[in-house]
Amino acid sequence: MRLGFALPQIGPAAGPDALVAVAKRAEELGYDNLWVLDRLLYPTDPQAPYPVGDGILPTLYKTVLDPLETLTYVAAHTTRVGLGTSILNLPWYNPVLLARRLTTLDVLSGGRLRVGLGVGWSPDEYEAAGVPWQGRGKRADEALQVLKAIWTTDPVEFDGEYYHLPRSYIGPKPVQRPHPPIYMAAYVPSAMQRVAQHADGWFPVGIPLAAVPQMFDQIKGMAEAAGRDPASLEIVARANVEFSDAPPSGERADYTGTLEQIAADIAATREMGATELVIDVGFAPGVDTEDAFLTRLEQIWQHAQPA
Repeated sequence: MRLGFALPQIGPAAGPDALVAVAKRAEELGYDNLWVLDRLLYPTDPQAPYPVGDGILPTLYKTVLDPLETLTYVAAHTTRVGLGTSILNLPWYNPVLLARRLTTLDVLSGGRLRVGLGVGWSPDEYEAAGVPWQGRGKRADEALQVLKAIWTTDPVEFDGEYYHLPRSYIGPKPVQRPHPPIYMAAYVPSAMQRVAQHADGWFPVGIPLAAVPQMFDQIKGMAEAAGRDPASLEIVARANVEFSDAPPSGERADYTGTLEQIAADIAATREMGATELVIDVGFAPGVDTEDAFLTRLEQIWQHAQPA
């Protein structure tokens, strides 16, 4: 199982020094990929609750560096480690412009891009992005078709409900062929169908470990029905880690507790068949400085190694 780590891209630790320090140390240790998220704003009166925990937005979202500019900056300071989005909210972006940005990152990094995509959950962010909340799934489906067409075809042409591209040459193409790997977050059947038809893997976030295998079996069944090889699909899981010095009392959420308990959850994720686990320590209390990120980066690496 590959091991990824979320960069200090949000909150008080976000900045050039911490990004470079964490990225370089992660590469030295042997982490496989570095990841960023996509948040646009922190509404003071949100239209919808945060879909995790108590529904209250983390205050970290008041400060967020752009995901693709962050990865481009980190690419210039590293040589091997992969660079991924966990995730980009696809309907916010014009797919022709997004294809150029993603291709540029793949080319400049020497083929290290991993593309995680989703549709988001915040009506406020859609309103700010100037994109209708209704029809976001269909818009995402079409945008994904545009991305793949641009990455794999010359000349390329597209005429859809939302996007129109005149017959054109668009280059360069990504270093990775036919295109960088695409992972998609999904919870509901329509989104799971999108994974089955279009993605290289599923990006479950906030889903209990015990529920992941059954949902993944459903996605693989959808992929087989669509004429794809279900064995080609990957699971790239995400762990928002919270630490405690002593085992918590009562029911414990996955990836929370002592380092030993978190290590056991990482081992369970490996045994479940995940291809990669992305560790995010940025939401944990007290992990708000460069030094704190580096400490947790090294502790997780030491505890994540197979016995």
